[in-house]
Amino acid sequence: MEKKWQEMSKEERLEARFEKWSAGPGLDFKNPESKAKYQKSIARLKDAVQLKKTPDRVPILPWATFMPPVLGGINPKEAMYDADKLNSAMMKYLTEYDPDYYGSAVIIAHGPALEVLDFKLYKWPGFNLPDQYVYQCMEDEYMTAADFQHFIDDPTDFFLRVYLSRIAGGLAPMKMIAPLYNTIELPPLALWLLTLGIPDVQEAMKKLLEAGRLSFEFAGKIGAFDKEAQEKGFVQFTGGFSKAPYDFLADTMRGTRPMMADLYRSPDLVLKAIERMTPIAIKTGLGGPEASGNPIVFIPLHKGADGWMSDEQFRKFYWPSLKELIMTLIDEGCVPFLFAEGGFNTRLEYLNELPKGHCIWLFDQTDMAKAKEVVGKTTCIAGNVPISKIMTGTPEDIREVCKRLIDTAGKGGGYIMSMGCAADEGKPDTVHAMIDFTKEYGVYKRG
Repeated sequence: MEKKWQEMSKEERLEARFEKWSAGPGLDFKNPESKAKYQKSIARLKDAVQLKKTPDRVPILPWATFMPPVLGGINPKEAMYDADKLNSAMMKYLTEYDPDYYGSAVIIAHGPALEVLDFKLYKWPGFNLPDQYVYQCMEDEYMTAADFQHFIDDPTDFFLRVYLSRIAGGLAPMKMIAPLYNTIELPPLALWLLTLGIPDVQEAMKKLLEAGRLSFEFAGKIGAFDKEAQEKGFVQFTGGFSKAPYDFLADTMRGTRPMMADLYRSPDLVLKAIERMTPIAIKTGLGGPEASGNPIVFIPLHKGADGWMSDEQFRKFYWPSLKELIMTLIDEGCVPFLFAEGGFNTRLEYLNELPKGHCIWLFDQTDMAKAKEVVGKTTCIAGNVPISKIMTGTPEDIREVCKRLIDTAGKGGGYIMSMGCAADEGKPDTVHAMIDFTKEYGVYKRG
């Protein structure tokens, strides 16, 4: 008798998710070779995650944002404004470079939708940056110190009526809407509906709906491309997204410097806000795999890297909630894919608190020989090809870097070849060198 989900162990849930993903529900593969390629790439990844030698070689993930469409012949502005050009460039990139995995272009937001909102949180090419630039986060105190208690008491109300009004000029009137809990009874409901009738609020709602329409059309075209790419045997790497609860707050709500000061001025409020954010981070992370069927949950890590806070602060403010997020995802059969930007050399020992064979940690500037030694028996590691070498080095430079990584981080399995950061650019000869050399040299010899 088949086990129910709630009766399964985390290992059984992981197996079930991988099995479903590999089956390719909804995909009509172009030919048997495409299906075999798709399933072999997923099997290769699963073995790497579980710290086994893969059936053939080291998996290859050129982790990137704008690099694939740029290598496919368009600039970032065209990528953000023309889905047809974006899809064409992405297919050209996949066909020419033939990586094992790619990141969906859906992460490249649609410029027209952002314009409608008068979005303040980022600048982007074709609007307030030159066409060849990539988008840039404009950090600010979108959540003030005085907002801590509001967020802790009612995060939904804070996001709806305060946060949205600050990060998008077109949604500034949202702050005039009455709290959502006024819908509980008829008299307060009348007041709530009245605020929705304010002309400026109605204009804001129209802008929100228009941005939604534009984004829906853009995502629909990208989704059709992803389906076509997967039917040709290419594997879309991630199925979900979340962040460390601390980073949710420090990145685009409080901002880096204010949050650092908060650790000293109001540590209790910070901890309460992190506690409030943790279930939100968990629900965010679980939502993607449930919708996509892909168990890989991307979690970029920012403010916990070496030098951003002391080890004492890391233990108090950063790691406990991040660990809870990771453990919950693992318990549900997902694979947390943690992008450790910067260096994590002083944080490596913490990773051994996680169960063996359930995570991927992509390292940027971390010592990979040390990472392999310290956590190589616990977690799959990835990355460390410097984007600086990709942009300024020679193919021979890249081959030397990849050889060192395969010989150290890839020894015995449990390693994925990748850049150390999400690449916005790349030189054709060095990107080819990384992919082609790994296919040739990164072969596991069976004894």
